[in-house]
Amino acid sequence: MSAKAISEQTGKEFLYKYICTTAAVQNRFRYASVTPETDWNRLTQDHPWLLTERLVVKPDQLIKRRGKLGLVGVNLDLQGVRDWLKPRIMRETTVAKAKGVLKNFLIEPFVEHTQEEEFYICVYATREGDHMLFHHEGGVDVGDVDAKAQRLLVAVDDKLTEDAVKEQLLTHVPQEKKDVLASFIVGLFGLYEDLYFTYLEINPLVVTAEGVYVLDMAAKIDATADYICKAKWGDVEFPPPFGREAYPEEAYIADLDAKSGASLKLTLLNPRGRIWTMVAGGGASVVYSDTICDLGGVDELANYGEYSGAPSEQQTYDYAKTILSLMTREKHQEGKVLIIGGSIANFTNVAATFKGIVRAIKDCQAPLKEHEVTIFVRRGGPNYQEGLRVMGEVGKTTGIPIHVFGTETHMTAIVGMALGHRPIPTQPPMDAHTANFLLNSSNNAVTPANTRTASFSEAKTLSDATHVKTAKAGGPADPAHMLLWPRKNVVTADWKEAQASSGYNGAKAVTLFSRHTKAIVWGMQTRAVQGMMDFDYVCSRDEPSVAAMVYPFTGDHKQKFYWGHKEILLPVYKNMADAMKKHPAVDVLISFASLRSAFDSTMETMQYPQIHTIAIIAEGIPENQTRKLIKIADEKGVTIIGPATVGGIKPGCFKIGNTGGMLDNILASKLYRPGSVAYVSRSGGMSNELNNIISRTTDGVYEGVAIGGDRYPGSTFMDHVIRYQGTPGIKMIVVLGEIGGTDEYNICQGIKDGRITKPVVCWCIGTCATMFSSEVQFGHAGACANQASETAVAKNQALRDAGAYVPKSFDELGDVIRTVYDELVADGTIIPAQEVPPPTVPMDYSWARELGLIRKPASFMTSICDERGQELIYAGMPITEVFKEEMGLGGVLGLLWFQRRLPRYACQFIEMCLMVTADHGPAVSGAHNTIVCARAGKDLISSLTSGLLTIGDRFGGALDAAAKQFSKAFDSGMLPMEFVNKMKKDGKLIMGIGHRVKSINNPDMRVQILKDFVKQHFPATQMLDYALDVEKITTSKKPNLILNVDGFIGVAFVDLLRTCGGFTRDEADEFVEIGALNGIFVLGRSMGFIGHYLDQKRLKQGLYRHPWDDISYVLPEHMSM
Repeated sequence: MSAKAISEQTGKEFLYKYICTTAAVQNRFRYASVTPETDWNRLTQDHPWLLTERLVVKPDQLIKRRGKLGLVGVNLDLQGVRDWLKPRIMRETTVAKAKGVLKNFLIEPFVEHTQEEEFYICVYATREGDHMLFHHEGGVDVGDVDAKAQRLLVAVDDKLTEDAVKEQLLTHVPQEKKDVLASFIVGLFGLYEDLYFTYLEINPLVVTAEGVYVLDMAAKIDATADYICKAKWGDVEFPPPFGREAYPEEAYIADLDAKSGASLKLTLLNPRGRIWTMVAGGGASVVYSDTICDLGGVDELANYGEYSGAPSEQQTYDYAKTILSLMTREKHQEGKVLIIGGSIANFTNVAATFKGIVRAIKDCQAPLKEHEVTIFVRRGGPNYQEGLRVMGEVGKTTGIPIHVFGTETHMTAIVGMALGHRPIPTQPPMDAHTANFLLNSSNNAVTPANTRTASFSEAKTLSDATHVKTAKAGGPADPAHMLLWPRKNVVTADWKEAQASSGYNGAKAVTLFSRHTKAIVWGMQTRAVQGMMDFDYVCSRDEPSVAAMVYPFTGDHKQKFYWGHKEILLPVYKNMADAMKKHPAVDVLISFASLRSAFDSTMETMQYPQIHTIAIIAEGIPENQTRKLIKIADEKGVTIIGPATVGGIKPGCFKIGNTGGMLDNILASKLYRPGSVAYVSRSGGMSNELNNIISRTTDGVYEGVAIGGDRYPGSTFMDHVIRYQGTPGIKMIVVLGEIGGTDEYNICQGIKDGRITKPVVCWCIGTCATMFSSEVQFGHAGACANQASETAVAKNQALRDAGAYVPKSFDELGDVIRTVYDELVADGTIIPAQEVPPPTVPMDYSWARELGLIRKPASFMTSICDERGQELIYAGMPITEVFKEEMGLGGVLGLLWFQRRLPRYACQFIEMCLMVTADHGPAVSGAHNTIVCARAGKDLISSLTSGLLTIGDRFGGALDAAAKQFSKAFDSGMLPMEFVNKMKKDGKLIMGIGHRVKSINNPDMRVQILKDFVKQHFPATQMLDYALDVEKITTSKKPNLILNVDGFIGVAFVDLLRTCGGFTRDEADEFVEIGALNGIFVLGRSMGFIGHYLDQKRLKQGLYRHPWDDISYVLPEHMSM
């Protein structure tokens, strides 16, 4: 969502900090905030003016017309303020339909002034620019400003001047105040633009001889501009509308949303309600809320929210866990229902997201049973069959009643089941399996010729269009949607003016897509591109629709894709200019640029005249940037689809990105060939649901576009409806409108004017909004009514009055579409044609494996680590548990090397071994090699490797050999003396015995430290004792034939493996045999080698050359002569 209301205190803080004007703005930063926890002594210390001045006090909780409601205390001293607050603070108050508790108040200095010194100013954003309303009589009794005020439109990218303000706004202002007001208004507009306000109202604005005073202020800012304005905004707090509390769970989900590329929304309406929702998709979430309210569940609806944009398993788990914990806090006498719904996903892996929900259900199964929760599930999209299967299984294993439905069931049918308005099928019909698109029903492997390029239906030659059925004059209106319409408010007089100001001047006369359309895709979206190519292939296109990709973060290269069975290479360019130059036939750009780069990349694209259509997928582009894009696009004749859209589809011709979902849905909805019905929607998810509905009730879709959920979509409903009106193959039009905006009224006018003569079936979602006591911002940024005429109920009634076919609810939309279609078939306008089977397309290996349709021997196996899930796992132990248990490096080594959780003393012993083997000076071969390599200018990895390659039986590699030799001798029953004699007889060295420097008289303290620890903590030390007996024999012959550190670690590790209780004897012997013990020396000594490398670099040592005097040159005599 974009436009969000801010508190009056925040708005004034922005104004006082950043306004640039010659007018003397008074009382800057002179305000004090009061809550029930306020310390009044501290407050007066921070704001001493509270003790000396007359004051004004008022609630700061987004309440309109506070003066009229008696919620402003005027001309009081501090004690008077406290007395005024006493009966009001923390008391429930009713404002219009909303009940809320007053808890945040603002105290400001009282400004003595006359009525003649009060003015009204308001700035608000629309599609074509920013409107300024000014009235020379402000204050609490300002009345109908919309009718009274002077107006000035500042078009997008235009500048506001003081002369324009004086000429158009200040005509009734006294001459002596015009300069001050003009300067302040220009400065205010500069502030409004710089800080991305979308609405700013000051009433009254007081101008006296001393200067300008901002008394009351209301404002909204574009929250999506946070990345631009963060430095000036700081951390902005967006208060909830009056009547709704701010819950910590809402803040938690908002934080998840901010950290995710997906969309996660949660608004608590009635935490004690029995009907809870967990809906995928911004549009679908509104439809489900509408249906619940239509069926009488408005008082029991507990929440509004949505998850979309392919959230991860962990994100859906966190989201679901939050909702389940909220709904199981209080019991309801009738039990509770949870509706897990959604439209047919375009690209979200349904099974993956359901895994997170299933985990949450399992974790909460006890409270869910205790609160008698029944769950209803309906979903479609990629891998939805597996998701539904898993959801059904969790119901069986937990005993929680879970009813599961797929695309064969109408999207909102589960609401009627949950509320007891329709029976629950015992065995719901299931659609074909995802993998069925592999099979050609005609048993013909040859790609069939495409027999229809215009429409699946045969056109009737006598009449190419059917006139819209007009409403009967004076006919009774639907009582369920009765509303006085249009209505006025402070911003816009009526919908006709809104239509006139919308900038609508007729649709661009362009056929957006054909069977020969070529596109460039901005962004490395390989999955979307492959989906487009598969669609092209199944539509029997001659060539792929994607000509190239642009990705600025890599050099020019080729990317591999599939065209049917064949692999092809697609060029990827670093910059747009090269792509355009080398592909002059391209006229469509599909932008997957991020919200931060979408504006710049789109502006660059519009420099190339060959581009006629641009689809912007990104959600969250600041509205001011979108309006600039629209202005340039209108000037250049470019059609923009989006932002915040999945795109659009023209069956048999072209699809944008992920539109229409995967091939199984393409085939199920018959999107591989054109039908007779065109639709336009805001929601991308709901556009796929329309594909499903239209395919089940008519001969299919001719074209469909999702214009996007932002307040200012690049193209409007009317733009596309007019295109559809002028397209012969389209026989009827479906529009899925939405609460917010006035674009649907252009369709009403088009029907009345006769510009639209084809049947229009229309439904505006968001009818539930008028039933809520407080304002709810739905999932789409534009889904919020700022006036009565923008409500879904008002727009549905207007469309019905204009002559469009409007159902009573979304539940009946499919029935109305079928009725209109049947009428067109009956009168011969549509003649359904014979179905032509599409060609088969192979399934990608990765997706087939995801669905469990194939198996393949793995290239290699691993059993110690798994990084695929949400959390790294070491030998079955999540990384968070590793740290929680404080296992240390020894514990991690135990998990990764031995697949065991070792005892604490074993972990400590491993860490001690690493410490004592870390280094033994620069003279040993490994360190020497590392130093030489470092001084030769090599990198760390090369230098370290050089040192490690010297490790072997002669240096450091004696751990394994010592363990093997001593174990073999001990296990065979040899006495220590027999072992020593045998090794001498065989001419072999005893590994782990002997040291160049240390001796029995100069013991190695490393060995002594380890020996003390082992004797104190190990359960048994048979192998160590045997080795020490051997040492007594060898040192009696020569004092330096001691048990060295390698030998000690080797034999002690054998004792550890055999006696710690974690290994069988065979397992212990296997670890010795496969060389695990040498790993201790390698790992420990690597620390020392790295230290030597860093030391040489720090000392800036040059290339090493060995001195001649340290080399004995022994050449053959005849060579030295």
